Amino acid sequence: MLRLAIRVQPEQAELVLAELLELAPSGVEEVELPDGIVEYAVYGAPGELPVLGAVRALAGGAPVEVRSEEVADDWHERWREFHRPLVLEGRLTVRPPWEPPGREPLDLVIDPGQAFGTGAHATTRLCLELVLELPAGGPLLDLGSGSGVLAIAAARLGFTPVYALDIDPVAVAVTQENAALNGVMVRASRFDLRRQAVPAVTTVCANLLSPLLVEWAGQLERGGGQLPEHVVASGILNQEVEAVSCAFARAGLGERERRTAGDWTALLLARSLP
Repeated sequence: MLRLAIRVQPEQAELVLAELLELAPSGVEEVELPDGIVEYAVYGAPGELPVLGAVRALAGGAPVEVRSEEVADDWHERWREFHRPLVLEGRLTVRPPWEPPGREPLDLVIDPGQAFGTGAHATTRLCLELVLELPAGGPLLDLGSGSGVLAIAAARLGFTPVYALDIDPVAVAVTQENAALNGVMVRASRFDLRRQAVPAVTTVCANLLSPLLVEWAGQLERGGGQLPEHVVASGILNQEVEAVSCAFARAGLGERERRTAGDWTALLLARSLP
């Protein structure tokens, strides 16, 4: 079995991922490396993937490092070692199905498949921390849902209805499967932020990279959609947080709280009073 890995700077990761999903619509593995580098990987039998050393290339106009390597036949099992439970002490556990139940009040089971994580990434963890601070109830939208961690957590907390939108059809299917696994109702569907208007809901969790967050904030500023009461925005590199915060402020969503983990920042935004 061969593993083809592509490494890219975080600010260009979404662009590269979009290109990869055209080639591998069943999904790719995502790993965060030191210094914030994002690695995407696909697996295939010899002959299906090229055998390369370490080379540099362009993907969607972004510079990337590409390498391939042989992996052991038991890689399906070893892959599980990368997915450990996320624990927010006294509040919530997010775990893969092969791990035992957690002791926290909320115990979520998320099967990452081989294309998504179980919520341990800093951006998702920061979102969860902020969602837990919000008063539960009313409709919530998980924008860029991935494996559905935020949507499922919101449903368990009492938000209803809960929507999950993602451009990747595999993410939509995985979210639906994970919602069923946790016994909650999540309305998951495909969505392209650049071509469709974000539905009007009370609360939005948007775990997206900064360019997409700024684009959505611009749409709101131009009257393209109703302002939510609360937005939890994550996926923001620390050096980009001021630009994102200002973009939402111009749209009428003021910053209420800011949390940071490593290279990443998440914002809690609220509708400004008239």
